[in-house]
Amino acid sequence: MPKPSSMLSTAPDAISTEHPASEKADRRGIQSIEVGGTLLQALVRNGTPMMLKDLAREAGMPPAKAHPYLVSFGKLGLIEQDGLTGRYGLGPFSLQMGLTALHALDPLKAAMPEVANLADDIQLNVAIAVWGNQGPTIIRIEECRRPIHVNMRPGTVMTPLMLTATGRVFAAFLPTRITRPLVEEELARLTSGEQPALRMSQRHVDETLEEVRQHGLARALGHPIPGINAFSAPVFDNSGALALAITAMGPAGAFDTDWNGDTARKVLNCARAISGRLGHTQHT
Repeated sequence: MPKPSSMLSTAPDAISTEHPASEKADRRGIQSIEVGGTLLQALVRNGTPMMLKDLAREAGMPPAKAHPYLVSFGKLGLIEQDGLTGRYGLGPFSLQMGLTALHALDPLKAAMPEVANLADDIQLNVAIAVWGNQGPTIIRIEECRRPIHVNMRPGTVMTPLMLTATGRVFAAFLPTRITRPLVEEELARLTSGEQPALRMSQRHVDETLEEVRQHGLARALGHPIPGINAFSAPVFDNSGALALAITAMGPAGAFDTDWNGDTARKVLNCARAISGRLGHTQHT
């Protein structure tokens, strides 16, 4: 009979030999599932039911190879075939999976990692705002590595609506019935303002909001904080509704204000990436 000490000495070796192999297998995954998944991805990208030959081509495989995957996906309810046209589309289980994922989404949670990366990339502070009881309200500020002194904190309400980049995004993309009372109140106050730079008319409001919709983001130069410029972009949810806005801000001397510049492009791309994570499909 072997000694107890020898039995103990062999056990760790057996464990250490099997564990890395198991981890390696987990990382490798199952290739056939990944290959079949390209068919589902193709259906999602196309957005409408497809014929077998078109679906297979889009997924980069011969129809004979694609068909067995579609049969299995059909049994699971991931796809279904129209009996009249023969076209394949996403099935009821795909819908259930999508709805379950959407119900679990938290817009702020989806935005935070993207916003953190943006702040590091453009070296500007980036705020996340939602529509609150008093208007656009900052709920988080992601600071970049370099010191930027902006007198803003979570809870700050971005008004006047039409004088801030964040406010203009909400005014442009929220339903008018929500924003009209605040805009009308601001018009009454700013139409006869003592400072010419703050005077505003309905025509100015309409032109400003059209500019925001045209570019897909809003810009503010020196408002509401003197010497601080900002770009703000909308984030939409799966229904196309405005979920939040992200706003990059920094000192005028180090801020690229070009609508087609690097800062504007990266802010817009970040907002679109967050929208994608929330299930919004960007139409171009």
